[in-house]
This record gives sequence, structure tokens and C-alpha cells, in this order.
Amino acid sequence: MQGGHWQSLARSSALRRVLGKAAVICGLAKASGLSFFSQFMPPQFRPLPGFPAGARSVADVLALPEWPSAWSYLPEDFSRQDESVDTRFYDAPRFCFHVDDAAVAALTKYYSTAFREWEKPTILDICASHVSHFPIDVAEYAGRRVALGMNEEELSRNAQVTEYVVKDLNADPTLPFEDNSFDIVTNVVSIDYLNQPLEICKEVARVLKPGGTAMFALSNRCFPTKAVNIWLRTNDLEHVYVVGSYFHYAGGFKPPSAVEISPNQAAYPVVDGRSQNIAYLSVVKATVDK
Repeated sequence: MQGGHWQSLARSSALRRVLGKAAVICGLAKASGLSFFSQFMPPQFRPLPGFPAGARSVADVLALPEWPSAWSYLPEDFSRQDESVDTRFYDAPRFCFHVDDAAVAALTKYYSTAFREWEKPTILDICASHVSHFPIDVAEYAGRRVALGMNEEELSRNAQVTEYVVKDLNADPTLPFEDNSFDIVTNVVSIDYLNQPLEICKEVARVLKPGGTAMFALSNRCFPTKAVNIWLRTNDLEHVYVVGSYFHYAGGFKPPSAVEISPNQAAYPVVDGRSQNIAYLSVVKATVDK
């Protein structure tokens, strides 16, 4: 009994340490914008070829882009300060939101309208966790819903999906689904952690049905040591351009568009390409050309 008691205490203590570490990481990502992590950051990124100099809002960025004729990013643009195995970083479950509650509410509101453009849509959420931020009534009008992410304990608690898949897309960007499987593919504030985004977007195009759409949500928060260099070196408007370029160069998509969905936008203008809103959120959307 005594030995079992001490073993139980040891397990509880270990669990508290794991959960405590996860809580700290969640708190840093949620409570701080990129400026908080300036000590982690590489030098400012070189100018983005084709970025519209006159862009003053999220919607402006992809309105009339002048894409370079070929992919202009370098391998080092997708390196990260922490190149350790991602499964180790994501091993501890994090049962928290990584953006403000107001941003979460704005995204759910956006989904509640966007998802209804299809009849019984099938939805894939990549880089998912314990919640996909879908509307509470999504099961009433949507069909198959799949969460693909890194942590099985998180995914198993995602009540907004009908099934889940555990996979590290940085180790293998192939999506384990047949062609033309989904009407919608979502990604919530995680595209900045993917080090093979072009391959991911090609896979997204492959698994989308004709008329299907990718909806990638972007914020001004991140885990800086796991974000790719290009993300740390660019601002909020440039992030929109970068993600739009992924869809453009992947092929198979119609021209992407973007919209800011943050609450209280009038009170928090974009200054020098950066939103002043702690609940900043934008969505870059691209429909397949099939």
C-alpha cells in the first residue's frame, strides 16, 4: 500500500509538471504577440517580390497581387530555431486556445456562414487539437468531419469531429485521404509551423472535391521557436501574402482572397503592416480549380 501510494504521488507530480509546462506554453502563445518574442527573432525578411506596396488592409493584399513567375522562397525561409522532432514538442496535451476568446468567437461566426455554402459539407481540419472552433450546431448540417493533428489525447477530446488522424505533417506532408474527399479544408493559426507548405497546399488541392475550398486562419501569435523563419521576419499583411502565394504556386487553385474577421477592427487599425488588435484574425481562402 505504501509503495503504491508513493508511486501514485510520483505519477501525479509528473502529470502536474507536464500540464504546468503546457499551460505556460499556451499562456505565452495566447497572451503575447510577436513583439514579445523579439529576442528570438532573426533579422527582418528581405522585401517580398510582388507584395502590393499600397496594401493597407488584409483584403488589399490579395486583391491584385503581382506574383513572381516562379517560387522565390529559399530553403532557409522554412527552417526553424528549434528543429528538434515535433512529436516531442507536441507530446504534452494543451487543452487551451492559442488565441483570444474574441478571436475564437469571430472564427466560429465566420465558419457558421461559410460552411453553409455547401449542403452537408465534408470537412478536414489540419493541425487540429481538442477543438476545431466549428459552430456548436455543425453536426446538424455538416457530414464527415476529420481532425488531423499531432497529439492523440487532444484529438480524442475533439467533440466537433466524427473521426481523427494522428500525423506529423512536417515529417510527411501527404494527407492520408483519397482524392476528392472533402468540401472544406481548414487550418487554424498553424500554417506558420509547417515547413513544407507548398507540398501541403498541393495535397489540400488533391483531397478537395470540385468546388471545394481551403480556409486558413492567421493570427499575430505563435510559438516563435517552432514557427518558420519567413513568418518571424514578416508582418501581418505580409503573412497574408505569403499564405496566398502558397496557394498560387501549389497550382490547382483559383486566385486566393483574404478577409480580416477580427472584432473591433475600426478601433484597431493596421499600422506598418501590423494589426494593433490583440484579437486579430484573418482568413485566407482559396477554391480549387477542378
